[in-house]
Amino acid sequence: MKEFAVNIREEMMFYGVNNTPLQYLLAIIIGGKSANAEITGVLAGLGIRRLAEMSEEELVNLGVGRKSAERIVASCGLIGHYLKSKRDNEDYIIRSPQDVANLFEDLKYKNQEQFEVAFLNTKNNVISRKTIFVGSLNSCIVHPRDIFREAVRLNAAAIVCAHQHPSGDPSPSREDIEVTKRLVECGKMMGIELLDHCIIGESKYISLKEKGYV
Repeated sequence: MKEFAVNIREEMMFYGVNNTPLQYLLAIIIGGKSANAEITGVLAGLGIRRLAEMSEEELVNLGVGRKSAERIVASCGLIGHYLKSKRDNEDYIIRSPQDVANLFEDLKYKNQEQFEVAFLNTKNNVISRKTIFVGSLNSCIVHPRDIFREAVRLNAAAIVCAHQHPSGDPSPSREDIEVTKRLVECGKMMGIELLDHCIIGESKYISLKEKGYV
């Protein structure tokens, strides 16, 4: 076990933390005798998205020690705080669909579909972000009035929105396209432009602007 841990640390130092396999990072977080190849392999096989959703009890039931489970949950919490601080930064500017996807990157860790809107000033700085609803996307649920009422309250010049597909596949559905078209039309009437609507998948995103729907 000691040799296993040493090799992991050497690999992380040599290749960098971003290029270190998830299994090895988990071994470092867990530490001690619990960080064996079998348990870290099982956890890594779940993927970071599933791990981020797991409770301490669920990890313990998989055979992870209580203290190790606490460390994993705390580490995933740190990721959440980091992503939140990044998206809450009012200096964040939307210049491209990639900027929209980066802003809503944390959505891919949610296990239930969530529709969110970011409100922008005249320079396309993000001034606020709001969850509009949680659940399966339906054109009857996403009411433009709720979005544009908030946009007017914030004196927003434009908006961008995003939601994720828990399946991991960001391909737009008929409902996705219908909702986008409604928001575009309402935005034109209100003088508040919808710049983009991105669908977030597990490893990629799709911009409905790039698809020609915005």
